[in-house]
Amino acid sequence: MIDAAEVIRSGTSILFVTLDSLRYDVARAAMHAGQTPHLAKLLPGGQWEERRTPGTFTLPAHMAFFSGFLPKLPQPEQPPRLWECRPPSFKEVDPGTFVFDSPNLLTGLAQHGYRTVCIGGVTYFSRETPLGSVLPDMFHEDHWRAEFCSPAIDSTRHQVDHALTIAQQYENRPLFLFVNVSATHVPHGHYLGDSTDSWASQYAALAYADQHLGRLIAGLTAKKQWLVIMCADHGDAFGEDGYHGRGIIHPAVTNVPFACTVV
Repeated sequence: MIDAAEVIRSGTSILFVTLDSLRYDVARAAMHAGQTPHLAKLLPGGQWEERRTPGTFTLPAHMAFFSGFLPKLPQPEQPPRLWECRPPSFKEVDPGTFVFDSPNLLTGLAQHGYRTVCIGGVTYFSRETPLGSVLPDMFHEDHWRAEFCSPAIDSTRHQVDHALTIAQQYENRPLFLFVNVSATHVPHGHYLGDSTDSWASQYAALAYADQHLGRLIAGLTAKKQWLVIMCADHGDAFGEDGYHGRGIIHPAVTNVPFACTVV
């Protein structure tokens, strides 16, 4: 178990990566086939945990994450939460849970000296619309460029390059670095030279992103310890039971990969 309260009290930097739209079965298959070797070195036991997301598309899932509600195990008994907003006085909280006396995690971490930085991916982080500013507004600073978004075939490389540059600027203070990886979000057919998005093209997108995520984590942890959290915000349906897309209650959408470790 991760004692997040101690992690934050000690000023350990935090990397939170969401692999946008990544299905659990895609992540598991790629791991078992050896297509994500860099992630395999990081994940506890070399495996993803199967969890259930609190939101079926990007906005509600991330609002839940930043309010303390990370994906849950598919079982009645749950481990202690990593963090949560200060609850009512009658509720007992595990001593390993970081409780922030603020309306969201980002404000709470700022109160403990963290710099919060968002490296956006999908357009909910782009500020192109009023709704696309809701999540970025929660951070001290946010960064988004067109080459970070899923239509760009080398989006993860650009995101990681920028994230490593930002990390260098704050190497002497606690940092909460959030990266929304867009490569696994549609459109990703281009990873197979196709205009159609599919289970197979998301698999190929994840295999592409793996090398750059490995580079990100190696670069960050070369000088100091980090708490690393990685998960999908939701999955994507590619025709199962007639469903396509996200924002629907279906196992293809609600089942997501999750991992948390200190590196």
